[in-house]
Amino acid sequence: MTYEQFERDDLDIALWWPMLTAESREWLTANNGDAVEPWVVEEISRSRGMASDGSGAYYLPDAAVDWIEARANGELPGL
Repeated sequence: MTYEQFERDDLDIALWWPMLTAESREWLTANNGDAVEPWVVEEISRSRGMASDGSGAYYLPDAAVDWIEARANGELPGL
């Protein structure tokens, strides 16, 4: 899945975040912005998709990193 596909509205993080296990959500929150561990990549890929920088490392798009940070800071109502 490409970065552009990941960014489409129908692949919005708010849609796939609830499909992740609590362990994956906790890892993403604690390691927000870092290369994503392979076991988390696998889970996200099952839900929606990831973006690679070409080196084999996978990262969430900036919009997803910002969303996780806002969620962790209690800035998203109802989440």
